[in-house]
Amino acid sequence: MRKTIPLLLAATLGLGACSAISQSRVNPVNWFGKSRAVPVEQVENTNPLIPQSGGLFSNDRAKEAIYDGRPFDQVTDLKIERVPGGAIIRATGLAARQGIYAVQLTPENEEELPVDGVLTYRLEGIRPTAQTAIGTKPTREVIAARHVTDQQLAGVRRIRVEGQRNAQVARR
Repeated sequence: MRKTIPLLLAATLGLGACSAISQSRVNPVNWFGKSRAVPVEQVENTNPLIPQSGGLFSNDRAKEAIYDGRPFDQVTDLKIERVPGGAIIRATGLAARQGIYAVQLTPENEEELPVDGVLTYRLEGIRPTAQTAIGTKPTREVIAARHVTDQQLAGVRRIRVEGQRNAQVARR
């Protein structure tokens, strides 16, 4: 206590002296000097929010992802649920082994157009490289869904989801 009061008093007097020597380098306010205006280098027709060079993951962005899924063993259930603006196609599949991931409903054609009133999808997933256990039925079951709009459903009478050994069809 006896040492802190004189120390605080000395610090206060020292800091107060900085205002008296306002042009000194000791004064922290003068350390960086005064600001001044400088011209900005103009770059033509660029958006400053879009980077001009690649980032950490730029090589991954340039490549188009190739989906390497294979059809599921069986399609056990198919449900079409109406939602505002379209429908959700929900398919349940049964795999031959455990461990299949990145499951999706892949359209039969690129444009996702119906052929003779039938909109067809394949239930596909990526199989792991290592051998996995077969497991029980609930451990091999997956559900995949896909949203389709009313425009895509125009002219569709049936929706078909295929697997390797069977297919499920829902009528509209």
